Amino acid sequence: MNAVPSPTPADVAELTYEQARDELVRVVAELEQGNVSLEQSLALWERGEALARRCEEWLIGAKARLDAARSGQSPAEAVESAE
Repeated sequence: MNAVPSPTPADVAELTYEQARDELVRVVAELEQGNVSLEQSLALWERGEALARRCEEWLIGAKARLDAARSGQSPAEAVESAE
């Protein structure tokens, strides 16, 4: 059984998309196994939620950059209009 990571948003904010995605996959797999206590499950769930939000942030940013490239806007302008 793996140690449950502490759900600190600060460290999640530092992850690349790939790091967040890979950790989210591990968290989901561990939850699906069902070999952890209720407390550990809750901590994993919270961590998974934070990781999913981080992945979504990366994807929104990537979409804004693509939209900017297509429209000729600067990436900053595209991100502002996506929010």
